[in-house]
Amino acid sequence: MTSLATFWAFVGLVLFLALVVYLKVPGKLAKSLDDRAARITHELGEAKRLRAEAQSLLAEYQGKRKEAEAEAANIVAAAQREAEMLTAEAKQRTDEFVARRTALSEQKIKQAEIDAINSVRATAVDIAIAAAESVITAKSDASTQATLFAKAVSDVKSRLN
Repeated sequence: MTSLATFWAFVGLVLFLALVVYLKVPGKLAKSLDDRAARITHELGEAKRLRAEAQSLLAEYQGKRKEAEAEAANIVAAAQREAEMLTAEAKQRTDEFVARRTALSEQKIKQAEIDAINSVRATAVDIAIAAAESVITAKSDASTQATLFAKAVSDVKSRLN
């Protein structure tokens, strides 16, 4: 009985294989595998294209970043130069202001000295005139006094001019 069962198992296997070949299952399997391989190949190509595109974008953005960094460095350098110029200009203006104020103060001091000297001279002249007048009044007569007074006034006028 084992041989009969083996025979029928063999016949069933042959009929199954004949049915599989008749229904073109190996072709469909091959076509399915080929379609899947094509789809995988297409996806790999798409992935390579996307990778290349991503690398291109990365390179572009790295270039833009470098440009932005260079521009920022230029802006910082320009700001530093401008700050240095403004500092130098402010220092120069301050120095000029101090020099003008110093000159003005010196001029005021000189004028005050001149005014003080003139005031002392005028007071000295007034005192000298008063002293001379009192001496002359005590020692001279009216005609001598008039002559001396006129001479003293003309001397004072000539010294003031």
